[in-house]
Amino acid sequence: MEASSISNKLFEQLNFRGEKQKVISSNIANINTPAYKTKDLIFEDELNNNLDSTLKMKLTSSKHMSSLGTNLSNTNPKLVDVKGLEEQNDGNNVNLDTQMSEMSKNKILFDAIQSSIKRDSKLFRSVIESSAKN
Repeated sequence: MEASSISNKLFEQLNFRGEKQKVISSNIANINTPAYKTKDLIFEDELNNNLDSTLKMKLTSSKHMSSLGTNLSNTNPKLVDVKGLEEQNDGNNVNLDTQMSEMSKNKILFDAIQSSIKRDSKLFRSVIESSAKN
């Protein structure tokens, strides 16, 4: 059972952030591996690519925007090599400062999503509890 219609999307993003953390950790672990190329997990680009083709909103007023909607079923993250980074003599292009920054950003987003899920669940629980009293 979902607490709200957005719950699935929040859980998808939470799973994505967990997987992204693994990719960042792998990059840091391979900082001294010759010829290792920095990897990234891309979700937002896939979402943006699908905005025009799959997301449609019902227009009930001439003032509504027409380019948004709700169908996000084809937005799987992709693991890609990051291009254009400066390489060391051994061919490795992992930058520790960049990866640590990405890890912090990912942690903040993970915590925000987790907080949203908790808030959504509390709201759902309070609705159930108040309806049970009647």
